[in-house]
Amino acid sequence: MKVVALRRILMTLAQAEGFYAEHKARPFFASLTTYMSSGPCYIAVLEGDNAQEKWREIMGATNPAQAAEGTIRKDLGVDVEKNSVHGSDSAASAAREISYFFAEADIVA
Repeated sequence: MKVVALRRILMTLAQAEGFYAEHKARPFFASLTTYMSSGPCYIAVLEGDNAQEKWREIMGATNPAQAAEGTIRKDLGVDVEKNSVHGSDSAASAAREISYFFAEADIVA
């Protein structure tokens, strides 16, 4: 995989709420968005064959307690709501999520 865009930000609560808007009705929405806006984070766009699937494998299961050894969530996740990493689950989600933080000119393939 190749990193084609990278940014370090301190996400505001409003940005986190907008990014995770599809989960607004879920009981974990407030704790998720509060956690995501609690400190700096890195936002990246990855490119490559099966990049989505590969990244999701590197991240590990959503619940760190169920994630494989050596994955980001196993090593750095706090719990299922504070699992310390996000990855798009589909091409449509990736397109929406990338455009939320990056302009087309920011992505250098």
